[in-house]
Amino acid sequence: MVAKIFAIVIFVLMFALIIMDKIPRHWVTLGCGLATIIVVFAICMKSPSAIMETLNVKSIFTAEFWHTSGQGSESSSGINWATIIFIAGMMVMVEGMAKAGFFRWLCLTIAKAVKYKVMPILVTFMIMSAVLSMFIDSITVILFLAAVTVELSQLLKFSPVPMVLAEIFCANLGGSATMCGDPPNIIIGTALGYSFADFLTNTGLIAGLALIAVIIFFFFAFKKELSANKDEKIDPSTFPNPSDAIENKKDFIISTIIFIIAIVLLVTHAQTGLTVAFIGVTIALITLITSFKHIGTILKKVDYKTLLFFIGLFVVVGGLEQTGVLEMIASFIEKVCGGNVFAMVLIIMWISAIASAFVDNIPFAATMVPVIKSLAATTVGAELPVLAYALSIGTDIGGSATPIGASANVVGTSVISKAGHPVGWGKYCKTAIPATAIVLIIAMVVIKLRYF
Repeated sequence: MVAKIFAIVIFVLMFALIIMDKIPRHWVTLGCGLATIIVVFAICMKSPSAIMETLNVKSIFTAEFWHTSGQGSESSSGINWATIIFIAGMMVMVEGMAKAGFFRWLCLTIAKAVKYKVMPILVTFMIMSAVLSMFIDSITVILFLAAVTVELSQLLKFSPVPMVLAEIFCANLGGSATMCGDPPNIIIGTALGYSFADFLTNTGLIAGLALIAVIIFFFFAFKKELSANKDEKIDPSTFPNPSDAIENKKDFIISTIIFIIAIVLLVTHAQTGLTVAFIGVTIALITLITSFKHIGTILKKVDYKTLLFFIGLFVVVGGLEQTGVLEMIASFIEKVCGGNVFAMVLIIMWISAIASAFVDNIPFAATMVPVIKSLAATTVGAELPVLAYALSIGTDIGGSATPIGASANVVGTSVISKAGHPVGWGKYCKTAIPATAIVLIIAMVVIKLRYF
């Protein structure tokens, strides 16, 4: 019982410090992770085996970590090294693509294709944001998309705020469609052994239907604001040329090929048996080998703080798992639902969405994975995949509702604020909350019709 209490106290303290945002979040999770190892495992439990199981280093040196039979297997408890290695590999690839000018070229090419008309740009940029976020971290997508949107807004004389808000929402929505789109999905997929295709055919279906509804919603919500200056004369000669974004044609072609290789490996990894950890390492190595002259620059730009954040987080959640706290939470949810599996699915999805609107959705997803595994094992009729997809949609979409709900939101609003367009909670939530509700309602309907 003492170990349970300390594990809960450390977990709550970690969440509180993350929300306060006074200390860098990677130091928060690493500090709380160290406290879990010393206080919970060493002092209270006196269990070296709990420490080893949570650190989970030995899993990296097993053949199954790099290649599986394709049937999928559940990850051990503790640090999910497959998630960390995959994210690190994708970070390296994205930095290589950014240096080659891939993202800016893509944005400018699409804007030129629709003849620099504001409303068509809104729609195409929303679609592009969703599609890119299916394969690339949404933070990176928004970072470049928001910067180009600000640039175009100055040339076309419109406010970048509504367009960037729509792009942020679509980035989070697109991220929910695949296993590699958002960190919560990577955590869920690697922990439960689900493939890229599993997510695409389940959460992807929901995201696809929701994207249509969201595009229509934002089109009419922002039409008046984005059309306010449509009578102003625009000088086409001042528009940037997409080709100017390409600093080196050779690097651009190579980065594009690497991106395509990454997509092919991810789409086929259930058939090939290659794990996401193997794919992450392979893509990173190819990027570094083909960008030999820029290895130092690329490695310096990798977000190591996020990787350290994940390591500490998994240790803290491992404390809750080893002490049996997560089993208690699962039992409580089961009692509340009274055996009604659809009610259980809705509770998981809506609680995930509401919580993720105010706290980081990554630790929430990591905490809930062992909970839904326990629920599926103890509740008659509760299928683990359905619970997992409900958790995925809830955490990914719920984070869109507020300016602090997801990292992409913080990055996007920061870019337009630096450009002289500050965004308050009122402005952000006015459209984000209704759009979030629309997506969750669509998800409820699809889940009910498809699985029940």
